[in-house]
Amino acid sequence: MSNKQRKRFIAGATCPQCRSIDSIMLYFENNVEKLQCVKCDYKDVQSSTDVSEQVASSADVIGVFKP
Repeated sequence: MSNKQRKRFIAGATCPQCRSIDSIMLYFENNVEKLQCVKCDYKDVQSSTDVSEQVASSADVIGVFKP
């Protein structure tokens, strides 16, 4: 059986490499958030320091909306 990944496009997002609009998709791989551009194959991974900074800055927030 293949493990199907759910990939979502981010509306209005601009690729930092090719500057294309609406070509960035977001997906999770091994519980790590990843971005990929479908036009130029740009890839970015959310590092653990980004996650810990986000958690520390939202300590007083009850809930965080993650699209």
